[in-house]
Amino acid sequence: MDYLNNLIFEEDGEIIKWKVLEIDANMVLVEFELKRNLEPNDLKTIKLPDPIRIGFSPKVVILSGKGPVWFYAFITHKYHIVRVLAIFDPRLDGAVVVESHDVNYKPGDVVRRELFYD
Repeated sequence: MDYLNNLIFEEDGEIIKWKVLEIDANMVLVEFELKRNLEPNDLKTIKLPDPIRIGFSPKVVILSGKGPVWFYAFITHKYHIVRVLAIFDPRLDGAVVVESHDVNYKPGDVVRRELFYD
């Protein structure tokens, strides 16, 4: 799958590079890359891709990137509005659902990697 054609948002900020890729009509992949080690104080100024403005709040959101646990907690709180939020875990070869407003996805479900990564 060539997800570059499905890029719906990209931002190369001072601290974080973000990409939001539409996998299909119901799923997006939100990837981030840290440009330096985060400090807790950074949470005061970090701007996440906005799920309402960009239009992915009614979708399954797969989050992928290397960062501190507290950064993932921050993102989870900010993305509470999305239909389903799952965190990619390469050890499981999939993304673990951590929040869901959809009866078809429950916390602990694993979205298989082949559905969102080539």
